[in-house]
This record gives sequence, C-alpha cells and structure tokens, in this order.
Amino acid sequence: MTDCIFCKIIRGEIPSEAVYEDERCYAFRDIEPQAPVHVLICPRDHIVRISDAQPTQEELLGHLLWVAADIARREHISEGGYRLVVNCGVHGQQAVEHLHVHLLGGRQMEWPPG
Repeated sequence: MTDCIFCKIIRGEIPSEAVYEDERCYAFRDIEPQAPVHVLICPRDHIVRISDAQPTQEELLGHLLWVAADIARREHISEGGYRLVVNCGVHGQQAVEHLHVHLLGGRQMEWPPG
C-alpha cells in the first residue's frame, strides 16, 4: 500500500525519529506520545491489522515483540515496567491501518486502559 502513512515513514518519505530498524521492522517515536517513552514498532510488510496476519508471518510477529523488549532495555524502562499495546480495528481504536506495536513506559500505567 503506497499511500499508508506508516509505509511512507518506513520508506523515509515522511521524517521520523528512528529508534530501531532492521530488514523486518522499523521503530520510531510517536509524534503524540502518551507516555515519556512512546515508540511504535512496525513491520516493513504492510499488514493492515493483527487479525490479518498469516501463519507465514508468525516469526515476524514474535520479532516485533522481541524488538519492543530490546528497545525497552535501551530506553531504561525494563526494570520499572512498560506496556505493549496492539490496537485492532475500529473498536480497538486502531488509528492507522498498518499493524504496529505501541511501547509505552517511563511512568505508572493505569488500569483499565480504556
């Protein structure tokens, strides 16, 4: 999908503050952070939502979580804890139709979240 905002960010057509990147994913700081640390981890492949992921993408999904944990260590929020969020669809408040994992930390999280 060429007009997806996250695809454009991943391709470098829209500026972002990169936190991590490899051949499978790209992570960048959210421009409207909801916590002191708010990073979005996106697969380079355009997957609309988690429910659209295919069995062949199982390793990629695990990789996104591993990257989130690695970024949390680098951002020094592992000890205190953090939250990982994957929104799915309208009722899940997914704002961009490109699968992404939110890494939120650096403050006490509330429960329930929404």
